Amino acid sequence: MRARLQEPVSPLAVPANRLGPASGGSILAKSNSGGGGWSAVAARLPDGRLHLQQGPIDIVAEAFGEAAAVEAAYARAARRFAPVLSALVAELPALRSVNGAVQDEIGQAMAAAVAPFRPAFITPMAAVAGAVADAVVAAMAGPGITRAYANNGGDIAVWLTPGAELTAALAVSGGGDRVTLRAADGVRGIATSGWGGRSFSLGIADAVTVLAPTAAMADAAATMIANAVDLPGHSGITRRPASDLQSDSDLGHRLVTVAVAPLGAAERAQALAAGLAVAEGFRAQGLIAGAALYLQGEIRMTGLSGRLVNGGDHG
Repeated sequence: MRARLQEPVSPLAVPANRLGPASGGSILAKSNSGGGGWSAVAARLPDGRLHLQQGPIDIVAEAFGEAAAVEAAYARAARRFAPVLSALVAELPALRSVNGAVQDEIGQAMAAAVAPFRPAFITPMAAVAGAVADAVVAAMAGPGITRAYANNGGDIAVWLTPGAELTAALAVSGGGDRVTLRAADGVRGIATSGWGGRSFSLGIADAVTVLAPTAAMADAAATMIANAVDLPGHSGITRRPASDLQSDSDLGHRLVTVAVAPLGAAERAQALAAGLAVAEGFRAQGLIAGAALYLQGEIRMTGLSGRLVNGGDHG
């Protein structure tokens, strides 16, 4: 659903036929030639939003303000987006490693976003989609713009002037749960991760949606919390080495989830409790503002009280 005044921003607002193969994990398919052999595209969608696409990066963005200010914001976003993929491709070896040195601004933002979640294993690639969204929305901010968002395949960066707000639908709940982001609350990023998405997961969450100070931090945190929603050793969970599925995955030979059998109520509760404990730990550290965890029809939330619109009691 489009973001308009009093309307929700859907974390899955990118048209399905425009989605690339891996917005939150892989930017590599044709990495031997700068931007991977793809040209960056910036175009207006029929509804007026901005579409930015190159290779697997696919962004829908929108700015709010006077028409001339919006046009200028979209021009800035297009200029900022043009070199993004080539810069990331140039530093892929470092971005796929735990301690690689990166020079590009977005690469540095990715590295900074994942650093607080260590010593657990996490590479800057866990924050790639969110960091790109952050860069695009920052470019749109400027005179005459009251609010803006950039949705990179479900990872959303938001920019708000004082007093402004946007409402986002939590897509896994079918839009039944919505959260309102207000300028004063400091949340500027929403991201979702799970085993059935376009990036690999070590856990079994259908989805974990996180609110954080930046989209890059939300992206990294969602990855870590989704990994923690798990039942180690369960016979109904099928896993394969990440490298078998994608030879140059930053996860190497770590086992990622490829199938999850129907679970009993106690098993679902156990897995969600493990993930919720991690999410609440991140909240206590100030790394995230809140999270919603989904597994086979059950939901657990933390930090969303007072933000929910038409949301139920999910425990």
